[in-house]
Amino acid sequence: MKIRDAQRIVLDFEHSRRWDIFRESQIFTHLIEEISEIGRHILSREGYKVAGLGHEVAEGDVGREFAQAFTLFLQLANRMNVDLEEAFINEIKIMEERFNSEKWRKYLERGDFKV
Repeated sequence: MKIRDAQRIVLDFEHSRRWDIFRESQIFTHLIEEISEIGRHILSREGYKVAGLGHEVAEGDVGREFAQAFTLFLQLANRMNVDLEEAFINEIKIMEERFNSEKWRKYLERGDFKV
């Protein structure tokens, strides 16, 4: 499936439920909420948040969280008349020129960057 097709599916889904009445700020806030849920999964996975040690760990399917965030991202892009497929292709071209792969590999292989 192309990104453009996914945007169209989300647009149709949104219109059929009259969700087009929601403001962009509401969609954006919901998107941040879903991204935060992905963050909870990451913190649990890396052992930063531990069940039984004062934290609630993430439960459920993290794939669903990604799908929900992606859907909201598409919805927001539709509202702002952004063709994400075109924008993505253009941005990758810019990034290819901006971030030289050979220079980045050498930099990371030298160990200058601490992980």
